[in-house]
Amino acid sequence: VQLQASGGGLVQAGGSLTLSCVASGTILGINRMGWYRQAPGKQRELVARIFSGGTTYYADSVKGRFTVSGDNASTTLNLQMNSLKPEDTGVYYCNVVAATCATRNCWGQGTLVTVSS
Repeated sequence: VQLQASGGGLVQAGGSLTLSCVASGTILGINRMGWYRQAPGKQRELVARIFSGGTTYYADSVKGRFTVSGDNASTTLNLQMNSLKPEDTGVYYCNVVAATCATRNCWGQGTLVTVSS
């Protein structure tokens, strides 16, 4: 099963983007899904995640601006990003933690978000 992320692009500061992630097949036993990002020269960091029960977590840097949503049954994950800032620039990766993923983690290929000032 592969994860396909989409929705990245170039946007001006203050703008919005919505990222989507869809699995090519069914992933069973999902514990949580999330979005990570990696800025140039920096380590990959967790941006937002949603647990199977619906609880969400956000990095402090995106609280109040980003909204994560997902559906375990269809293994779809979205990230609504508003009020984007240049520091939000990076490659965004979707992640699914499930017993059926290799090493319990399934990763998408990444989608580039560039926010211009």
